[in-house]
Amino acid sequence: MPFALLKYATRSAFKGDHAAERHFRLSPDLKPTYDVVIIGAGGHGLAAAYYLATRHGITNIAVLDKGWLAGGNTARNTTIVRANYLTPEGVAFYKESVDLFRSLSNELDINVMYTERGHFTLAHTDAAMNTARWRAEVNKHMGVSSEVIGPDDVKRICPTINVSDDVHYPIMGALYHPPGAIARHDAMAWGYAKEAARHGVEIHTQTGVNRILIENGRAVGVETNRGTIHAGRVLQAVAGSSSVVANMAGLKLPIRTIPLQACVSEPVKPILDQIVVSGSLHVYISQSARGEMVMGGATDAYGLYSTRSTLDFKESLMAHMLELFPFMGELKVLRQWAGMADMTPDFSPVMGLTPIENFFIDAGWGTWGFKATPVSGLRMAECVATGRQPDLLKPFALDRFGSFDLVGEKGAASVGH
Repeated sequence: MPFALLKYATRSAFKGDHAAERHFRLSPDLKPTYDVVIIGAGGHGLAAAYYLATRHGITNIAVLDKGWLAGGNTARNTTIVRANYLTPEGVAFYKESVDLFRSLSNELDINVMYTERGHFTLAHTDAAMNTARWRAEVNKHMGVSSEVIGPDDVKRICPTINVSDDVHYPIMGALYHPPGAIARHDAMAWGYAKEAARHGVEIHTQTGVNRILIENGRAVGVETNRGTIHAGRVLQAVAGSSSVVANMAGLKLPIRTIPLQACVSEPVKPILDQIVVSGSLHVYISQSARGEMVMGGATDAYGLYSTRSTLDFKESLMAHMLELFPFMGELKVLRQWAGMADMTPDFSPVMGLTPIENFFIDAGWGTWGFKATPVSGLRMAECVATGRQPDLLKPFALDRFGSFDLVGEKGAASVGH
């Protein structure tokens, strides 16, 4: 239980005081110089600021965002957390993130509603079953709980799913990952933000960056719509706008930005406790704490800087979803949205050092950025504070694309979750 709930209960019971403390100062002015400027006030940027302050004692930090706090992809994801990836590098990375998630509510003194549900990756073909076995062996070797199970066990653990053969794509089995979980994306972002602010970090929304200032191959600051700021080090963590911001520093990233759509149903009583994903059908679903069925699929087929939603996506998603869960035929879609996914060729992130001294990058998150928030913040903070690439981030360095030393995660990340 987060300590904030106990404090609230104590205040309410003995003082009758229900008001929460103010977490942020109102419209602080920009200072001319900061030790670190972080571009992007989403989960990753806020987490990096928090860990810089708490783990490395660096508090003279400005977090800048052209919009609102956590109003980009952090507000547009579907909150799934897991570590059952395909490569040893990917599994080690996300395993650390899951470990951090488990204690996040107490560390940030806010209820992030982290709940372990169990995560199924369904297999409908022999090839998908072979990939499931491959992933299970890598996971076990890396100390992550995953196993391949058959249709009967899928039905036993998730009674609401349809395992009949009388469908277009019968379920042959699944990779079952018991630690698979969901969490509240907004609570996590606000938790990092308030704790970073409590340690002296400044968060400036409605502050767009127009130019990265480079002198003699070094980043020395940023030019914003509110003036110029000098900085010892600059970190960009801007999700779908990664290529645009990196271009301001003269970097060309191996990234393609594509819309990723999702939707939720009207809320119903709890009926689906697990997280269900089908790589072959390109769909995934979980039920939120409010009772909504949270659903999504693969990225759109073409690159586009847009957060619009389409009827084509909804129709194709529902066709498969109703085969897996026929009971959903009576539900109505409550809302639909999209985020901007920055996809790399190997379906893995780009993190750490860049050819520009004192300019750091946290990008290439495609469809798997939320689940990486704690570990990305922790390790990017280490990278910025020390000026060295942490061991956990070495496989995800930008220069891997020049040496063709890629981290092939498409088999575990191609559906989004």
